[in-house]
Amino acid sequence: MNSTHSGAPVADGKRHIFLDALRGFALLGVCLANYPEFSLYTFQPDTVAATLPGAGIDRITKFAQYLLIDGKFYTLFSLLFGIGFSIIIANAASRGANGFRIFYHRMAILALIGFAHLMLLWSGDILLLYAVLGMLLPLFRRMTDRAILTVAAVLLLIPIAVDGFCAATGVNLSAFPYAQWWRYAAAYGITEDNFGTWLRDAHTYREVFQFLIQGAWERMYEFIDGNRYFKVMGLFLIGFVVGRHKIYADLAAHRALLVKVAVWGCAIGIPLSFFYAYSGVASHPWGSVAHTALYTVSVYPLGFAYAALLGLFCIGRSNLVIWRWFAAPGRMALTNYIGQSVIGIFLFYGIGLGLGASMGLTQTELVAVGVFALEMLLSRAWLSYFRFGPLEWVWRMLTYGKILPLLKEK
Repeated sequence: MNSTHSGAPVADGKRHIFLDALRGFALLGVCLANYPEFSLYTFQPDTVAATLPGAGIDRITKFAQYLLIDGKFYTLFSLLFGIGFSIIIANAASRGANGFRIFYHRMAILALIGFAHLMLLWSGDILLLYAVLGMLLPLFRRMTDRAILTVAAVLLLIPIAVDGFCAATGVNLSAFPYAQWWRYAAAYGITEDNFGTWLRDAHTYREVFQFLIQGAWERMYEFIDGNRYFKVMGLFLIGFVVGRHKIYADLAAHRALLVKVAVWGCAIGIPLSFFYAYSGVASHPWGSVAHTALYTVSVYPLGFAYAALLGLFCIGRSNLVIWRWFAAPGRMALTNYIGQSVIGIFLFYGIGLGLGASMGLTQTELVAVGVFALEMLLSRAWLSYFRFGPLEWVWRMLTYGKILPLLKEK
């Protein structure tokens, strides 16, 4: 493969363990957020969920999930994506390379990976959306910090206005993908009655693929109904500003800022997250607009606080072994994200062990912790011999248009 770009990925010696560890921490949260869907628990009616093992404690677990997990970790991943964009541009500029061409090439390849993940493995993919929205980031590169943060704040607030408009006018922006979702579901015999057990009872990949086709339309419906594109883009821009100032590279110098974000994030995010969690478990008793507003004022502050608190803990303690354990899966985030889907299919679908629809929420979350622990072990073992994770290696080679060495030099 001949080189088509001048440039190269970030060298090991220039990596920041805090960023890798934060990415690993976010990966744990994503696993905890996603596995209730892999186990099919999310799709079970309340009457069925009440009969599953641990149903009593599951009510507490569900509340805790809304309180501490829901939205917070995809917030971290989105921030990290924006930071990564700033690193790619700075890395390319230092070599005199065309950073934007590299970035667009990288996003195009990520879009293909995301599309394959969406259509072949799991309907809950986020990579395709990240790649498409990521292509807009260069448009903001010449804006001031204040202008970027203003745009980000507007984007994060827009979902409240959109939901308010739809509630007031009766307009349904997601009507088309919703109709297509159930059109394709009906074509394959997927109904509300068997929706929660279809994948458990699927004994061929053909049946799984049928579910994935209608699931792609369901995912589009979720993105539009949840105004996800506004949220993700807003977080990208905040991450870009963080990356522009390289706050991650000298945490001690930014201690005062980290303390401010941690204190205000917790002071605002924790109490309001209790209201958000109640709204979630009680099926939005104050309405969808109020639920969206509670999401906005609770999820983002607490997600930012998570990052700030970890940054403060890292100051003077970057040599602790816990950072290396979290950094290993963080360095292989793409491989481990896709790997979580593969493991979830093997554990819960009928083409694997078929454990879906048989576990309560608490059991499912314990399985998710176990899966992440396995990924930590495998990632550390892999990186003892190799420079990149397997998918990261392929992604980088396609991005830079040249063969990159995989084995570490002895």
